[in-house]
Amino acid sequence: MASVEGWSLALSSMEGSRSEVDLASLVETYSSLLFRVAHSILRSQTEAEDVVQDVFVRVLEHRRTLAGVRDMRVWLVRIAWNLAIDRRRRKRPEQMDEMFARSLVASSVPADKALDEAQQIKMVLSELERLPKAERNVLLLSAIDELGTAEMAEVLGRSESAVRALLFRARARLRARLEEGDGA
Repeated sequence: MASVEGWSLALSSMEGSRSEVDLASLVETYSSLLFRVAHSILRSQTEAEDVVQDVFVRVLEHRRTLAGVRDMRVWLVRIAWNLAIDRRRRKRPEQMDEMFARSLVASSVPADKALDEAQQIKMVLSELERLPKAERNVLLLSAIDELGTAEMAEVLGRSESAVRALLFRARARLRARLEEGDGA
């Protein structure tokens, strides 16, 4: 049974023994990671926060099967990733533009330097958007969400060697495009 006061979810395992997952502990442990996952895709704080809430709603909906989850971190990241991808499909790329780039610049930077940095960030984000979908996804999971190769492979449903190859190609392609843009 779920306990509202303690926010714990009682789980029944295959053998019939009971274990508990503390929902508050899951939220505390994983919410910032899930936010980064969603934010890296959506580039909107409010949208990312909504995704994180939706992930924990899914946890509540699947409370009876949580005992079968091998790696809670990867399972939660995969849910956040898929929810964010679904939300992103409903948005136009133009909606994720300059405001996001400006939000990444430190507020203590002088205005002229902040503008330059925002333009550089916007260029990187633009080039990131131009990468093939698989390369962009693996690069986001690696660089922004700091997942390891095995975790990325599980989230994306690919082999570890495929993830390593995609990551290599994505980094090389992005580097080449950015160097090309600097020389122009």
